[in-house]
This record gives sequence, C-alpha cells and structure tokens, in this order.
Amino acid sequence: MKLKTYFVDLVSERVGGETLACSDDFFAEMENLLKPGRSIFIDHKYTERGKWMDGWESRRSYGRANGREFDWCIIKLGINGVIRGFDIDTNYFRGNAPQTVSVEACVSNEHPNADTVWQIVLAESKVDAHSQNIFEITNPQTWTHVRLNMFPDGGIARFRVYGEADVNWDNFVEGELIDLASIKNGAKALLVSDMFFSDKNNLIMPGRGKDMGDGWETKRRRDPGPDWSIVKLAAQGSVEKVIVDTCHFKGNYPDTFKLEGLCSDSDDFDASNAKLAWQTIIPQTKLHAHREHLFINEITAAKTQHFTHVKLSIYPDGGISRLRVLGKRK
Repeated sequence: MKLKTYFVDLVSERVGGETLACSDDFFAEMENLLKPGRSIFIDHKYTERGKWMDGWESRRSYGRANGREFDWCIIKLGINGVIRGFDIDTNYFRGNAPQTVSVEACVSNEHPNADTVWQIVLAESKVDAHSQNIFEITNPQTWTHVRLNMFPDGGIARFRVYGEADVNWDNFVEGELIDLASIKNGAKALLVSDMFFSDKNNLIMPGRGKDMGDGWETKRRRDPGPDWSIVKLAAQGSVEKVIVDTCHFKGNYPDTFKLEGLCSDSDDFDASNAKLAWQTIIPQTKLHAHREHLFINEITAAKTQHFTHVKLSIYPDGGISRLRVLGKRK
C-alpha cells in the first residue's frame, strides 16, 4: 500500500506536529525529523560538534554500560488519529544509522511525563542505512503522541506517521460553518489529474501558501483541459461558502474553475470519475492572479443538499494554493 497516497502525515510540522523532547540530539536537532521533503547532504559542512547532518542524530551511547540503552524522541501529533504506517527515513545516514527502531504511542491531553503509559505500535524492527524504511500498522486506536526509539543510537533523517484524522466534533459549536476540506478536520485529497510541480495535499493544508511550491500546480496542457482534483470532505455536509486562493500564482493561475460535488460511500476513484454523476456547486467562473476569491452567492447547490466529495476543475491548467469548502455537517 502507498501510505502517502491514501493517508496523511499526522506529524508533519505543517499540520502542527511538534518534537517535544529527546534523550540526546548532540549532533543534529530532533526538530529536523519533521521537516518537509527528504533530507539533504552538504559535503564539507561541519559544526563545532561534528559533521552537519539534516536529521536527528545522537552521540554514541556505548550501550547500556553508559546508562543509555537506546535513544528516544517524543512527538506530538499535529492531527490526532489512527496510525496506518511509518516512514522512518535514514537518508544520508550511511555509517551512523541505528540498527533497529520501535515506536510507541499514547493518549494524553498534556505533555507526556514519567507517569505516561506508552503502548507499542511498532515492535523493535531492523532498519537499513540511507533508506526509506516503510512499516504498515493495523492498530485501530486513536493516538495523540508517539515516541520514536532507536537502538542503540545514531541518526534518522525524517519521520512520517501516516494515518487518518479522528476529529472531535464536540470542539465545534452547533450551527458553526466548518471547513470540510481542511486536512486538519479530516479531509483528504484522493486523486488528481496531474501534480507535476507540487503535491495534491497542499490544496487543503492550513494557512495561506508560503510560496508557489506550497500549492497544487499542474504542468502546461496543450488542450482545453481541465485538470481536476477530487477531495474527500471531512464529513458529509452542506456547502455554503467557498474560498479559492491563487496566492503566489501570478503568471500561472487557472483562467477559470468549476466546483462539483457528490455523495458516495466509496473513495475508490480513478480516471473514470468523469462518468460519475457530479453535481455543479459553482459553475465555471473566472479567476484572478494572486488573490483569495470568496464565493457565496455563486453557489448553486441548496443549503439542504449534502456532499461527501468535491471535484475542483481548473481550466485549462495552472496552480491553486488553497481550497476552502465551508458548510455544516449533516
């Protein structure tokens, strides 16, 4: 299973993931674990402590005799949820990767402490140096924090926790408009026609895009298009307010867009999606460069109608920074 295709990274710093504490990060800081992208290597770059590494690297522990049997890092999930898999990436850690790793998890409303009860979700497992080590998980519980352990010491470049959001709907008041297309609320970008320049999930990330790479951008088409993206909403609901943001897209924003929706019990979309009974929510409408577009009166779907999925079509191609679909849960 392709974890990145079907699930979201629950510990990404972009969704609020945070490294809280570690046993040791003498050579390279624990915060590097959650950085976007894979790590880089800069030859001949050193710090006063040793070789600069783009990851989390502890000093040599010399095992149990030195009082540190293994190293650990506690991480707060940015999105509480069910864990489906891990990517423990030792990229460029060739002679200093750990021998094995394990992952524990807990549920806590505060920072974990000495009294926290941790449960094993990944038993101690071998990892390869300079590799993406993928582990699938079948535990159905919801978690708030994880603890990454490496034996006996060493370096890990990046850590991804792929899973599904478990949203506490009690945190919303009755009648509140909810961004049903927000990754933080459990939405998922399921399928796109093209994501040559950037990832499909950028479209539903929190905040405004920081640059042109922080959006969804397709390559240039040589036909009328459109390109499209299908998003599973966080919950079945109405569509009462839509924001389409072309922030940073100045010479490559789409000329027009259309938003459609449907109700489906399945997330199994493929190229045949064009044959589905998509209903128009906003008809084909003009867009402008580097602008946050607000649509309320343009919505043709009744407030009493409910959708589980939306399809954003852009004509003929281009880049959209963010999509917000605000409505009420059914």
